Amino acid sequence: MLQYPDSLIEFQSMFPDNDACAAWLIEMRWPNGFVCPECGHDKGWALRGKAHTFECAGCGRQTSVTSGTQLHASKLPLTVWFWAASLMATHFNGISALQLQKQLGIGSYRTAWTLAHKLRSAMVDPERSPLSGQAEVDEASLLFRIRNDPPTDGQGRSHDAKMLIIGAIELGDGNTPGRLRLSGISSYRAADLGGFIEAAAHPDATIKTDGWSGYAGVPSDRHEPHVVGKTPAHLVFPWIHQIYSNLKGWARGVYHGLRRTHLQAYLGEFVFRFNRRRTRHAAFRSLFGLTLKARPRTYNMLILPEQGA
Repeated sequence: MLQYPDSLIEFQSMFPDNDACAAWLIEMRWPNGFVCPECGHDKGWALRGKAHTFECAGCGRQTSVTSGTQLHASKLPLTVWFWAASLMATHFNGISALQLQKQLGIGSYRTAWTLAHKLRSAMVDPERSPLSGQAEVDEASLLFRIRNDPPTDGQGRSHDAKMLIIGAIELGDGNTPGRLRLSGISSYRAADLGGFIEAAAHPDATIKTDGWSGYAGVPSDRHEPHVVGKTPAHLVFPWIHQIYSNLKGWARGVYHGLRRTHLQAYLGEFVFRFNRRRTRHAAFRSLFGLTLKARPRTYNMLILPEQGA
């Protein structure tokens, strides 16, 4: 099991230079020894003339520890990647690209944003298990503002100047909060709400919602609708409403508001840290594990609007 630092002092001691960072990545990517990503051969050797690169004994392909990952072809030192991952994974509120640029001495905002967004885009594990047991589900909205948007937000479930989101949070023993899921949606209609629930929760999970008609399509054997009426919603669904309160404060405080274009990536970042709130330093290892599995993406790929944005 790879070690991970518990403090900034230990972090600096473990990762003082690129070679130390690369050695840690090699052990994470190939814990049982080098395996060629091209042919699957499990024999190879490190090349003396090329740093952190192996040559396959089977097909002869040369593979660096970062090739084929989100770190692929990056000109930034590995030490910068490691510090950025640590700050984004373990800091209570995360860190913006502008703050990364200043704290890590990165030459341009574009480079800092690309680094942050590569890490951010790897924060959702495609193999994560769905929520189980009981879960609170509710929809909400985030305000946004660009030049052509209305100057004030609509009321209730109005969509004016709002980005619509839906969330679900597991309820553990004693009604304590467990894992979280958040997603942007295009409407509060049954198809959008039901699609989120189907993707986020196990078929055996029990979903607690309010009396909104959009949840009517959820099968009755896994659905506990609660007609809120005059009762404040945060008393009926305390945890998901606390999540939304924290999410809105985070979006304003760290990023000064979110935009539609990359909404889901930022929601994924918030979920990543929340679900690892009790193991913040282990989150660093988790983030790098996901980053090594993610396919490389260029700046031009990253700036494209998310599907449905």
